[in-house]
Amino acid sequence: MAKHVGVKLPEDLVQLLKKGQSLGILATFSEKGLPNTTPIQSIFPKGFESLLLSIHKDHTGYHNMVWQKKIMLCFLDAGDIAYSILGRAGVVRAPSLVHPLMNIVRVDIIDVKSDRSVLAHVESGVRWSYTSPDAQQLTQALMDELKELSETL
Repeated sequence: MAKHVGVKLPEDLVQLLKKGQSLGILATFSEKGLPNTTPIQSIFPKGFESLLLSIHKDHTGYHNMVWQKKIMLCFLDAGDIAYSILGRAGVVRAPSLVHPLMNIVRVDIIDVKSDRSVLAHVESGVRWSYTSPDAQQLTQALMDELKELSETL
């Protein structure tokens, strides 16, 4: 059963996102009302009231969020972290300083709900690895850009 948490990111989620090893699922809708989900691995908290993420400029999820503005992000991870975030998205840097095909989006938090269950405990989230040293270098550079923006934006 979902429980309203508030309008700020919970401390356990902020600490998880700062590690840079989580994956969030971005949910958007198209102009035609078609749902779309997008895994996002470059996400960093900007305090407790917003998130910064990087996404490819040609991705359907990006186009939907630019059009719709309202998005949902779902996080599931070890320690029974289970949250859904409703937010308002806005592009803050296009293109990213790191890669010309990536854009940086700020998501201001509208609502946070806990998706923890009395029937199940989240043991771990989605685990991923890099496909190459170049992919690791790019992802780390994008995360560094998000961290820097979280302090200066």
